[in-house]
Amino acid sequence: MSHPDPPFASRRRFLQSAAAAAGLIALPGWATAALPPAQDEWDLVIERTRRPIAQGRGRLITVNGQYPGPLVRLREGSEAVLRVRNTLDEWSSIHWHGLLLPPGMDGVPGVSFAGIPPGETFEYRFPVRQSGTYWYHSHSGLQEQLGLAGPLVIDGKAELEPFDRELVVMLTDWTFRDPARIMAILKKNAGYFNFQKRTVIDALTGRDGMGLADTARWGRMRMDPTDLSDVTGATYHYLINGHTSVAPWTGLFVPGERVRLRVINAGAMTYFDLRIPGLPMRVVSADGVEVRPVEVDELRIAVAETYDVIIEPKDQAYTLYAETMDRSGHVHATLAPKAGMVADVPRRRRRPLLSMADMGMSMDGMGGMDGMDGMDGTAGVERGPHGASLPVPHAGQGMAIAPPADLRGATYMQRSAAKGIDPADLSSLGAVPPHGPEAHGPTNQTVAQQPRRRLAERPLGLDDVPWRVLCYADLEAREVRPDPGPVSRDIEIHLTGHMERYIWSFNGKKFSEDPFIELTYGERVRIVYVNDTMMNHPLHLHGMFVEIENGRGLRRPLKHTVSVAPAERISLLVTADELGDWAFHCHLLMHMDMGMFRVVRVRPNAMAGRTR
Repeated sequence: MSHPDPPFASRRRFLQSAAAAAGLIALPGWATAALPPAQDEWDLVIERTRRPIAQGRGRLITVNGQYPGPLVRLREGSEAVLRVRNTLDEWSSIHWHGLLLPPGMDGVPGVSFAGIPPGETFEYRFPVRQSGTYWYHSHSGLQEQLGLAGPLVIDGKAELEPFDRELVVMLTDWTFRDPARIMAILKKNAGYFNFQKRTVIDALTGRDGMGLADTARWGRMRMDPTDLSDVTGATYHYLINGHTSVAPWTGLFVPGERVRLRVINAGAMTYFDLRIPGLPMRVVSADGVEVRPVEVDELRIAVAETYDVIIEPKDQAYTLYAETMDRSGHVHATLAPKAGMVADVPRRRRRPLLSMADMGMSMDGMGGMDGMDGMDGTAGVERGPHGASLPVPHAGQGMAIAPPADLRGATYMQRSAAKGIDPADLSSLGAVPPHGPEAHGPTNQTVAQQPRRRLAERPLGLDDVPWRVLCYADLEAREVRPDPGPVSRDIEIHLTGHMERYIWSFNGKKFSEDPFIELTYGERVRIVYVNDTMMNHPLHLHGMFVEIENGRGLRRPLKHTVSVAPAERISLLVTADELGDWAFHCHLLMHMDMGMFRVVRVRPNAMAGRTR
């Protein structure tokens, strides 16, 4: 529900007018007019640019002088030629996020490409084998945080979902601090940017829903239930297509049109919750791959994910509202039939709290926390948004048509059944085992003793809103794919870290200790992620897509970036059909830089004798 904000409305309009008059916002061409046509050849220049941004003046690294960079538009079935010139005084690179291409064209220095030296040009050349919404960004140091990113759209040979107009919505986070300085601060004090910690009054009164017993447990763990984001609105400015909320971007439409919004989270460290009050969104694509349409009112978009949604706006203005997961900030834009129109802006919601269940802690009386994850469909008790217990509906209560709020305490099986998933597809996944005895060494702070499946759960902070929220369990491939055959083996990867030392890793080991995950060409494996940390991690595999085992059988959705919630155990299927070395990492930029990075090496199958 949207709320007017009268005390600040006049001031906001004044600031918007003043900012526009002062020319504070200089948008790339694709954000102010119709999207450009596709072309096969592009010339891109990486350069330092001092320019207005976020009501200040920043020193950015841009592409062709633009922030975000120019929209690169390609055609499925063509050969792309992208000449990238580096005018910096340091090495640089561009990675084409989510694209299927030869490893030498992937753009990750030190993996299968040296990088682009200062003053030189590198020509990326590859066949375009897919369509959809993607993006590009630097994979050198922290250049992505400094602005080196832009949208990428590939026109398909056939559009499965018709639309009349398309608009790109690129979400970013910008800071005037040197990102290297931010890293240094986090190493000394990981909670430095968290200005939403619980107070003594909160602990004594329990006014935020957390009692003294839970407060004591968090204290003994030396952890913080408000620790949702490492870098927050205390230093970040949030933008849509280069605009903050002071002078919002406006996307124009003709009433009655079917408008395709190509939404890209190009933030370095920020998850966003996206909604358009009063206007449903029909999700038709995830990470560039078409899915069976599902109508929602809000969705959480992790760092590096993309979603395409279809909207059908009426003859009025709407607010496109993107709120940070930790509620430390927001950015909004306007969708309207003509310039100058505005709509009410929602109030920012109160930040949620992590619970012991989010940490994978075994708790008496909690259903689904006994290692079985509610796979038998029995009822139990689950923690709500602030640690309070919630009643669980019993089987046979019309779960398929129950309002979303009634599912908050349901088991995973009940939640999935409400989304139309065949219980047989879920039962084939088996029970979720408890965490083993391995603590992953001194660089890991904790383990999720009782991890669980969370694909059918609403994300933290959206579990009690009275409207439809997208979950991974909702995603289903547009077409049934051929059965690729059996899985040869399982690979379990634990997401590990130590917040106080600001160390991030896989299986408690840094990249230099365990650099490779080795696969054989043509091999089909199950990769299991177990999140032992209190943070959400968007994990990105280069060069290949993964299939999320969400109970959809041969309609499992394909993704290149998968967000893993705290204490979550999630399984994916991967067919190693791309030879070479491929980066695999957390897409929170500073987590990757601090050790959450591996190389997936796909070796030739000796029997097949294939090489590339």
